[in-house]
Amino acid sequence: DLYRKVFVFRKDPSDAYVLLRAKLEQPLQNFTVCLRSYTDLTRPHSLFSYATKAQDNEILLFKPKPSEYRLYVGGKFVTFRVPEGHRDWEHVCASWESATGIAEFWLNGKPWPRKGLQRGYMVGAEAAILLGQEQDAFGGGFDVYNSFSGELADVYLWDAGLSPDKMRAAYQSLRLPPAVLAWKNLSYEVKGDVVVKPRLRE
Repeated sequence: DLYRKVFVFRKDPSDAYVLLRAKLEQPLQNFTVCLRSYTDLTRPHSLFSYATKAQDNEILLFKPKPSEYRLYVGGKFVTFRVPEGHRDWEHVCASWESATGIAEFWLNGKPWPRKGLQRGYMVGAEAAILLGQEQDAFGGGFDVYNSFSGELADVYLWDAGLSPDKMRAAYQSLRLPPAVLAWKNLSYEVKGDVVVKPRLRE
């Protein structure tokens, strides 16, 4: 249970990452991924990387620069332009549904204009899920200049789209529906220089 704790990725650039274990029985037709990050990086960095043997960017939440987030599904991406952060915690949720190809992006509890991505696609279930690196091969192929440095917390993955109420609940750290990956019950393995610490502020 990582409640009120964070992963601190200490080095920049870094070869460290956290491997997450999810129980996924079948391919995803819908998903929502949420997390909170705190960093002063201005270079590109990966926040959440979900790769299968067929597709290294099966799901990827990537920040190419301070004013942009990218959501990849099945190797294709949409860009969400955001105000540059004030060097504070940023909470993001991204969801996608296969039936409509609609991608939603929420930043600090507010929705951005929805975009279209990979309608009819299925996200593979046999995945390597990593925090802190961007996979260019299944479970590896890292470029340290896409690595994350800073603090990560409140990581969740659901095999469903969340309602607006639940998106806001995730931002406010309220009760959430059962998840494939849940911060309060996370199965993980630290690889390299990552330290679990209490969160310094709310």
